[in-house]
Amino acid sequence: MTHTPSDAILLLEDGTYFKGKALGKIGTSAGEICFNTGMTGYQEIYTDPSYFGQIVVNTTSHIGNYGVVLDDEEESKSVTISGMVCNAFANHYYSRTTADFSLQEYFERAGIVGICDVDTRQIVRHIRDKGVMNCIISSEILDPEDLMVELKKCPSMEGLELSSVVSTPEPYTLGAEDAKYKVAVLDFGVKKSILKNFTSRDCYCKVFNAKSSLEEIKEFNPDGFFLSNGPGDPAAMPYAVETIKEVVEEGKPVFGICLGHQLLALASGIDTYKMKNGHRGLNHPVKNLITGLCEVTSQNHGFAVKPDQVRNNENIELTHVNLNDDTIEGIRRKDKPAFSVQYHPEASPGPHDSRYLFDDFVKMLDK
Repeated sequence: MTHTPSDAILLLEDGTYFKGKALGKIGTSAGEICFNTGMTGYQEIYTDPSYFGQIVVNTTSHIGNYGVVLDDEEESKSVTISGMVCNAFANHYYSRTTADFSLQEYFERAGIVGICDVDTRQIVRHIRDKGVMNCIISSEILDPEDLMVELKKCPSMEGLELSSVVSTPEPYTLGAEDAKYKVAVLDFGVKKSILKNFTSRDCYCKVFNAKSSLEEIKEFNPDGFFLSNGPGDPAAMPYAVETIKEVVEEGKPVFGICLGHQLLALASGIDTYKMKNGHRGLNHPVKNLITGLCEVTSQNHGFAVKPDQVRNNENIELTHVNLNDDTIEGIRRKDKPAFSVQYHPEASPGPHDSRYLFDDFVKMLDK
């Protein structure tokens, strides 16, 4: 096939492919394809460690149009996605005068391969129908048969343990040392905005590697424990499940978000499963069964906990459900001060309907 350096191709695992134009670095990158329906916050999405190993399709039409801002809008120290797919890409142009530089330059610096000028609506409809699968983007190899050889080298997300890859190598602290509360954070891929929600509530946080032992964590003498979000299959993390069982038995407050929610469920005898597509966006309706109120939530997950096992577990109270598909969005233990939600109450990006959960956790620390 003849091509120019600016041509690119997106090939899905089932053989479907789409031709477009290259963005970011010229190269080849594979991962699990997923789509995010949010209309803003692309930089927060690309730096969220929960997307590690995934290629993100942005369903909003224009991407890159407001540039990037370093630090303030980054959820980790680097871009964590494997690649990006969009319709219209702003390239070197952006409207915000406070931006540090363009999204194109940002991706070039980070070595991210992407494709634009493709019909993202068609791609999303295909994924919704067929289910999640691996894919590959290339601006080097434009023959689908040659590209399929490379794609087959990409492992399936199911059964993949990734948290230990993105977790902090060494413990670090955030907040004021003389803060009222001390929170131990188990880092499975934590977002900066989650930590900011703790430090702004008079918490001194120490962030621990995903594989830290309870003995190591207890040396910090925390008032409570936080189980973070992160990438990969929770069922492939027995090391974390065993530690969380021990953490819960300590009897101190425990709060989990996203992957942390799934791990708390596994530690409580509830299995997880891989969803056909997952939830990724800023407008997922969730009902709080305790208050009866609905929350518009920010979500990013491809695994969930089994509803029948939650409802049949005498030790678990179901607290939140998804109003679109009735999936489990929140649980709490009846015997211990431990609770978790599947969605992202820090909502960066997204609505702040659910930030009360951080307040609920701090109230538990007070007790």
